[in-house]
Amino acid sequence: MKLFESELKVVNIGLESFMQGFSDSGVKAVQAQFKPPLSAETALFVKTARYAARIDAANKKALARVLEAKPALVGMGIALDVIPGMKKDLILHAGPPITWDRMCGPMRGAVIGALMYEGMAKDFREAEKLAASGKIKYEPCHEHNAVGPMAGIISASMPVFIVKNEAAGNYAYATQNEGLGKVLRYGAYSPEVIERLKWMESVMYPALKTAIEFLGRIDLKTMVAQALHMGDEVHNRNRAGTSLFYRAIAPAVIRTARDPETAAKVLDFINGNDHFFLNLSMALSKASLDAGRGVKDSSLVVVMARNGTDFGVQLSGTGGKWFTGPAPIPDALYFPGYTKADANPDIGDSAITETNGLGGFATAAAPAIVQFVGGTSADALTYTLTMYEITVGENNMYKIPSLDFRGTPTGIDVIKAAKKGILPFIDTGVAHKNAGVGQVGAGVLSAPPEPFAKAFEYFARNLK
Repeated sequence: MKLFESELKVVNIGLESFMQGFSDSGVKAVQAQFKPPLSAETALFVKTARYAARIDAANKKALARVLEAKPALVGMGIALDVIPGMKKDLILHAGPPITWDRMCGPMRGAVIGALMYEGMAKDFREAEKLAASGKIKYEPCHEHNAVGPMAGIISASMPVFIVKNEAAGNYAYATQNEGLGKVLRYGAYSPEVIERLKWMESVMYPALKTAIEFLGRIDLKTMVAQALHMGDEVHNRNRAGTSLFYRAIAPAVIRTARDPETAAKVLDFINGNDHFFLNLSMALSKASLDAGRGVKDSSLVVVMARNGTDFGVQLSGTGGKWFTGPAPIPDALYFPGYTKADANPDIGDSAITETNGLGGFATAAAPAIVQFVGGTSADALTYTLTMYEITVGENNMYKIPSLDFRGTPTGIDVIKAAKKGILPFIDTGVAHKNAGVGQVGAGVLSAPPEPFAKAFEYFARNLK
């Protein structure tokens, strides 16, 4: 009877709409942050629990390799000359494997632009016909040690950064960043887009290549650690990272450029493009995570990538197998004149930063990001704190000032994600769904459940 004499307090587990009745009645209630598991196959959770010690050891081993990585910018080259397996008739793209007939609008637009850039087609119609002819091959950047933002297109003649993990000796590659708006990676292919790419190939690339050779190497890992302390999360906000890179490269460009005007134009381009460091942050993340591949019994996620149609993940312990599901549309702040109806589903290899403990996982270091969707600084902290629940450990270099310099949550464990129903938080740009338009906004989203459920179930079933 004492129960009915005391103040009634309620913990609501389930639909948040049930809370409304309590609120209307003046009853104090709190919402339990509970989400159902991603998989209904409870026997598989029991099985992974039985192998927990072995999985934990494997995950610690894989994560240690990722954390021990020493990614440095060591050079530049032309894709055909330096990217493993690159061919003249091959175009690399973001995300898991996809064929022309399933490609989204912005990826098709970027392919068309690349074929025109390569001189394989003189206009849109000719490029579109060639792209669909079967004469052009398409493969994921990730299957060639490379990464590309948004559409992620890399063709044979494009200059790429060469990033070396000096701890393990593996390499990663990424193109130069074009800037925002109407650019190839967002599916634009107009004459000014091609002209900019040609300038980047003929003027900027030689200047940066010579400058990097003059310096010998640029320590990218330390640069990211500094950028986090300056308000970046190095995915959607790269202002600090770009500034730090500019400080490192500018003296060398000035000393080695063929003339002062070339040096000025190259440095002006970098200075006017706050996202220039993005491609480097992706390549350093790729180089770090590839070191964690191939660890038997590891449920560590080493890739999250999207092609605008599918969202795909790969695990350390399951080789190069892709697990995919439909790519969602981000919640975003849209440019004037555009709405969510114009948006393409999530696209790009840039979620490799979140996979490496950066981007959305480091949002607490860059609270300005959540303004894209009307969020607050408290929301930014919550996003990062939630990611600790699905990761294997904390980063030993990438630390967040607002969390008393706690290391960012690093090493997504597909078992924890599947069991807790918590999905990785990602911040991203938004491309128009039609080819040729370009960027229409920026926002945030949670990864879709299907790839993680499939990856968990496959991993668990194959435990022996």
